[in-house]
Amino acid sequence: MTASRVTTIVVMGVAGCGKSTVAALLAERLGWELLEGDSLHPAGNVERMSAGVPLDDADRAPWLAAIADRMRERRAAGRPVVVACSALARRYRDVLRGEGVVFAHLSGSRDLLERRIAERSGHFMKAGMLDSQLRTLEPLGADEAGVTADIDAEPDVLAARILGGLGLPEALAA
Repeated sequence: MTASRVTTIVVMGVAGCGKSTVAALLAERLGWELLEGDSLHPAGNVERMSAGVPLDDADRAPWLAAIADRMRERRAAGRPVVVACSALARRYRDVLRGEGVVFAHLSGSRDLLERRIAERSGHFMKAGMLDSQLRTLEPLGADEAGVTADIDAEPDVLAARILGGLGLPEALAA
């Protein structure tokens, strides 16, 4: 997919990888809208995760459908968007996939992820749920449009790496 056809970047990965931070930076640099996937979780999902109960596919289905609907609405309106969404498994990404959609997988060591989760306050995702997410995680396949970036760098560097990997210039306001 050529850079001029990219209309949606889904920043994906497990808890603690920096999805929200990097997605916000990408949206700002590109002049695109930001969609925080966590804001679309049904209340029941937030309650489960707050209690330390991992989500299953049935829990994720309405959430992913809501994100996909928002993405389609924005594409139809000609409004490019950066989405923060775990999109851990290929079958979840398949729900989100569409014309102009690419993925940016933020990947990092378990130790770094655990440290970041432990340092967060006020987030419903609990450190003990990282194991479940890591078991569910399927890295991007060679046939999936996107890039993988190691979270060992500062968020602004990660954003620049992602833009470069996708062939997108900064300030590509559409």
